[in-house]
Amino acid sequence: MLEVIALHAADAEAAQAGGADRLELTVDMASDGLTPPVRVYREVAAATDLPVRVMLRDATGFAPGDPDRLRRDAAALREAGASEFVLGFLDGDGRVDADAVRAVLAEVEGCAWTFHRALDHSADPEAAWGVVTGLGCDTVLAAGSPRGVADGLPVLERLAARQGDARLLVGGGLKAGQVAPLKAVGVTAFHVGGAVRPGGWDAPLSADAVRTWANLV
Repeated sequence: MLEVIALHAADAEAAQAGGADRLELTVDMASDGLTPPVRVYREVAAATDLPVRVMLRDATGFAPGDPDRLRRDAAALREAGASEFVLGFLDGDGRVDADAVRAVLAEVEGCAWTFHRALDHSADPEAAWGVVTGLGCDTVLAAGSPRGVADGLPVLERLAARQGDARLLVGGGLKAGQVAPLKAVGVTAFHVGGAVRPGGWDAPLSADAVRTWANLV
């Protein structure tokens, strides 16, 4: 499975044309991805029939900036038709903030969701895996290290062995040459963003680059 980051409807169209299996919808990559406006979600949903996982994150870092606003945003996106989400919060000690996660999930009850790369920034990513899968996510996005996949390969191998109800989705500086070794240890889901934007985040997403990754995966 190949998941591609989309920032707007044109990205969604290009990702689908290139053979992506799912989108992660977010905005403001200068902040590593924040919650998109409802208008953007509606435009993307109208532009593609791919599954769309919508980011719920309102501040840089991994603590909720304004929990009340996050819950309102989640509820508004759910009302607009979103049924899949991406979220994850840590407390001041680097542990999974389960209370904050549950508070947001209460607004999107029954929806599928991914715990994102907050896992990589936790005090103990392998211990955090058990916590986040216990919260009910069906996917965990991870690079195995805050520095990216290249440094996180040993952790990713161990996390891949723990897949069950939750699937490991590998992303974060992912390189083409890392796909085969990751597949060999049981990884079946891959996530790309900058890798399919040869001109950077301000440039269009490349359907040809997505196609290359889709074929590789």
